[in-house]
Amino acid sequence: MRTSPETSAAGSNRSTVPVLANCLGHYDEYAPTQGLDAHFQCVWTNAIPSDHVGPVAVVPDGCVDLLWKDERLVVVGPDIVAASPVLRGGTTVLGMRFRPGAALRWLRAPMSAIVGQSVDLADLWGQTVADELCERVGEAQTIERQAAVLQQQLLTQLPELERPARDASEIFAAMASGADEVGGRISSLVDRLEISERTLRRRSHDYFGYGPKTLDRILRFQSFLSLVRSQGERRMAGLAYEAGYADQAHLGREIQTLCGMTAGSVVRQING
Repeated sequence: MRTSPETSAAGSNRSTVPVLANCLGHYDEYAPTQGLDAHFQCVWTNAIPSDHVGPVAVVPDGCVDLLWKDERLVVVGPDIVAASPVLRGGTTVLGMRFRPGAALRWLRAPMSAIVGQSVDLADLWGQTVADELCERVGEAQTIERQAAVLQQQLLTQLPELERPARDASEIFAAMASGADEVGGRISSLVDRLEISERTLRRRSHDYFGYGPKTLDRILRFQSFLSLVRSQGERRMAGLAYEAGYADQAHLGREIQTLCGMTAGSVVRQING
């Protein structure tokens, strides 16, 4: 999840250490309007502090978002490592987070085609359609009204769309559960869905941009972040074990790989 507490000192960070995006600014999240809730997890806004300067780290979360930012609609594809978007101080970003597998229907492209990319909606839907949508959203005077207009416009496309494939949510939930070894969860999915492991990998690439083992790594990292947010100061070894890592060293290596930061730096920012 890309959630955020109120800004603390991180909101005005001017150092070269990246600020976790979910620790920057004032974040609000709420349910999408009826009809869109089968396709989107949430609508969110993030107000960036006016004095913000410096790098930002948006860590992988297995999700795809449609953003209204700087008078443009862009799709943020699934990440494997932290992204570093430019966020201007004093702006507010509006986002809509797709449910697992839903972006494949809406964007008419496999998520593997946009991994690690921020893609202008015009490149996916065509310039005319995207320009009209941007014009309507841009006419609204407040971020709340912009969110309402965007949802109203998306509702008009529902009759042409199928609901997200059910196996997408099953794959996501299995990889997020961390119930046993990843190989065991993959075998269980193959049996339950009555598909081959090769088909499972292909569907995972279509829905999420990468295979189930990479999705497992990313969702285990998100589990660690959720534990830090909910439980505050705890011994790192205990957090690593509860999140499903082999040990504290494994946790440290994975965090360094996924977001280029130390585990301690991540924990300090969240608890700060």
